[in-house]
Amino acid sequence: MEQKNMNWMKTIGSAILGFGLITSVFASTGPEPFYGVHQSGISTPAQLNTYFIAFDVTTTKKEDLVKLLKDWSDAAVDMMAQPEQFDKNADPTKIPRKSGASVGLSNAALSITFGFGATLFEKDGVDRFGLAKKRPEALVNVPVFTGDQLVPERTGGDLSLQASANDPQVVEYVVRRLAKLANGVAVMKWAQPGFNGAFKAGETGRNQMGFKDGTLNIPTKDVKLMDKHIWVGNEGPSWMQGGSYMVIRPIRISLDHWDDMNLAFQEETVGRHKSSGAPIGKQKEMEELGLKRTDAKGKPVINEYSHSAISSPENNEGTQILRRAFAYDNGITKVNERWPPWRQLTTFDAGLLFMCYQKDPRTGFIKLFSKMAQIDMLNQFTTHTGSALFAVPHGATKGHYIGQDLFED
Repeated sequence: MEQKNMNWMKTIGSAILGFGLITSVFASTGPEPFYGVHQSGISTPAQLNTYFIAFDVTTTKKEDLVKLLKDWSDAAVDMMAQPEQFDKNADPTKIPRKSGASVGLSNAALSITFGFGATLFEKDGVDRFGLAKKRPEALVNVPVFTGDQLVPERTGGDLSLQASANDPQVVEYVVRRLAKLANGVAVMKWAQPGFNGAFKAGETGRNQMGFKDGTLNIPTKDVKLMDKHIWVGNEGPSWMQGGSYMVIRPIRISLDHWDDMNLAFQEETVGRHKSSGAPIGKQKEMEELGLKRTDAKGKPVINEYSHSAISSPENNEGTQILRRAFAYDNGITKVNERWPPWRQLTTFDAGLLFMCYQKDPRTGFIKLFSKMAQIDMLNQFTTHTGSALFAVPHGATKGHYIGQDLFED
């Protein structure tokens, strides 16, 4: 089965905040295919808007779960194929199948990505749907790291879906339509919308902290690197070969506190120049970090605890992840300051909807962040408030639904 699945695929086809680790956020304008070796929304150029949502399954019947995945796949095919249109022959006495919320809007670059959490396979020691034996070894429980302030209501989930597109209303419509199909089978657990700036094609965009965000990410068109670091191969079960593992973590950033820091300290913390994005002491954004460089006093030019240094592949045995993050802003919230005078204040509930893909989270995100959580200079400005890991299976072929071979005996 393993070799047969890989043959079929052949026939049809790093850092956490990422200062230097994602491609341009200027998304493509054409339609994204639903069917293929890989699901859309992984190697797809990052769009301008996204909406992530996790679900907890409430049914105890495997057939209900399978039907939901079929319905989700059919709806995704429909929405990704063409923009929403009104049905001219609709019966006015019946509830419309579609809301009409995205009629007249472009579905350009729309991608929809589905994932399975560890608790779908086993929860509280119970093999819920006879899937426990098919749980991949790589689908582990993400540890709680130093500094985490995880909110249970923003952590975990049995199922996940993420819709991304250039138009925010299209994204919201897609998620609502898919969520409605889950009624009676699963309930919404937590969700987070996100956005990117509309930067020019080929230009590295800036994040909310004002720095270029995405210089050294894995080039998604490099087949060898993607196979090495991102796509699951023969080491995984057949239903995951050609898929990947997604870690997602909402990270609140103390933007007001950051904006009060002088430029030199900001650049030392990141390890790059704010204006050019170049490594400290260099001129061009794409130049190598040069972490062994020292100044006249023998001190490292780039602080060894800076974000760029701590997260660099050369300091992590070549470890790389495919970072695909968005900014978020949920309005305002009350928090306790982490610096003098340690008061409670009302500030922006804004930051990074961090997500990354890798072949194995144990040798990807978990390996990277175990060190970063302890000594990254950026930690004084960031708080991880949620966490989840999902197995994102390979893409579907026409007539099949997402994850079908997981549920077949």
